[in-house]
Amino acid sequence: MVRSSQATSYTFSSSPYFDDRGPHGHAEPITERVNPHSRPIVSYYFPKGVGAQHYGERHPMKPHRLTLTNALVLGYGLDKQIHNIYNPRPATQAELEAYHDHDYIEFLSRVTPQNQAEMKQMIDTFNCVEDCPIFADMYEFCRMYAGASLAAARKLCAGTTDIAINWSGGLHHAKKAEASGFCYVNDIVLAILELLRYHPRVLYIDIDIHHGDGVEFAFYHTNRVMTVSFHKYTGDFFPGTGKLDDNGTGLGKHFCLNVPLKDGIDDDMYLTIFKTVIEDTVTAFRPTAIVLQCGADSLGCDRLGAFNLSIAAHGECVNFVRKFNVPLLVLGGGGYTIKNVSRCWTYETSVLVGASIPDELPVTIYDSFFRETKWKLHPPLTGRVENQNTAASLQRITIAVRNKLRYLQGAPSVALQEIPPDLAGWLEDEERTREEKDEERSTATAGESRDDRSMARNEFFDGDRDNDADTADEVPLSQSATSKGKTPASASTAGRKARGGKRGRGRGRPKSGVSTAESVASVSSMAVDEDDETEEPSPVRSTRGRGRGRGRGRARGTKAQAKERDTETPPPDDASMDVDPEPLDV
Repeated sequence: MVRSSQATSYTFSSSPYFDDRGPHGHAEPITERVNPHSRPIVSYYFPKGVGAQHYGERHPMKPHRLTLTNALVLGYGLDKQIHNIYNPRPATQAELEAYHDHDYIEFLSRVTPQNQAEMKQMIDTFNCVEDCPIFADMYEFCRMYAGASLAAARKLCAGTTDIAINWSGGLHHAKKAEASGFCYVNDIVLAILELLRYHPRVLYIDIDIHHGDGVEFAFYHTNRVMTVSFHKYTGDFFPGTGKLDDNGTGLGKHFCLNVPLKDGIDDDMYLTIFKTVIEDTVTAFRPTAIVLQCGADSLGCDRLGAFNLSIAAHGECVNFVRKFNVPLLVLGGGGYTIKNVSRCWTYETSVLVGASIPDELPVTIYDSFFRETKWKLHPPLTGRVENQNTAASLQRITIAVRNKLRYLQGAPSVALQEIPPDLAGWLEDEERTREEKDEERSTATAGESRDDRSMARNEFFDGDRDNDADTADEVPLSQSATSKGKTPASASTAGRKARGGKRGRGRGRPKSGVSTAESVASVSSMAVDEDDETEEPSPVRSTRGRGRGRGRGRARGTKAQAKERDTETPPPDDASMDVDPEPLDV
């Protein structure tokens, strides 16, 4: 027999799946699909399973906010307005080590809650304590959000998207070799390094309430990345950096801008200084790509924040940057009141795709999270903290920032340099031959090139195969001809035949004497070139070079003609000289 109390009790399975909103309506999802050519192309990155990670029971960082955000985006039907939605692959260890130290990444890949006692010393070394605890699948979580940011950056470099969104990224505190501020891997730095492979100048904007110290330190010495951070600064508020005087160094001097603010800043003040600083910065720096970190802990009523910003003002900052029509990478960041974070990033997604959504939230399985605020997209979040900022303090900050921008003197130029290796480049460590490289570039010229050295006809060559080279055992042509019973003329003809190889018969080409020093005697006996069809000797013409292009044509006369030519005065050997000819004294 079942008791009445048990019969009337409710289990989870029998409870209402959605809240009964009564008079508070709900938003109907958008059903019209976006025209691919009607607006800027937007790509949305959401790694599957990234919202299921958990830092710990009492830890303020809740990756579950990503699941809430994605549910609201799909509930509003914004997926119909997004051109591309991706589940990107996790980043590889080599990709993470493009910025982070190998030992640090190796540590993240090995440490687990089960073996952290044995790795206590390394945990202290890499600052994985308190704020950055060791939790299950921590390394996989880092690979997920870093891989999404890298995939978004590659999409922007390829020019196949105009706006890329990754709300799981934006962890801006991680350093090169240590964790910091809930951040283990700095996906922002990795994404900017990927953007720099194509874009000469990248502007980084940070509207998190905490200073973006990890990104600023990474690019503190370069003029290709300008960092602009709007944050709370009191000297002891985490991370304790971000003074107005921080300026960059070396090539990066004046390329680091900080806008330190005090507690309680409201919408009007924040939007005024944000638009003024960003407009001046974009005008002076002229970025070719922008990375926008949209930390939602700058909203009012945040668990760790102290500002009075509304969701509408936070979204207006995103909309202002979008209107520059520069390739834009939008990332998440801080935000520790997860119901407000999810509403903020959902609203900013609608801003980026250019869609208008109502104030009523759509029906999702997470209705209970928004019950207190009557399921509204824009709940009242302002006026909770006293505003300690004044118009005079903000004007002083604006003047200081403009003075820094005056030193830029135009956007910095970028010299041609080697592009950093991509993922495929990591596999090209082995040596390759020239033919293999030709085959990679194109098969059109592979195997068609020659290794021997090509020469022009009038080029001087002094090598192993030099026909004019002097050898110790070389016999003058006149002596060799006499020993064989031949005339000097026939001997010289044989010598030229051996030197010339099987060359074509020249037409009307003059003959010149042999240019070697040992054959001066034979030069005196050489006859003037004659044409094949005439018996009259043709005049000698001076030619440039060493006479490598002589013709082989020689008139064949009688012995008397050969003897008569032997008694004639030989022509001057001016084939290789440009001065007036002088007779040789033989």
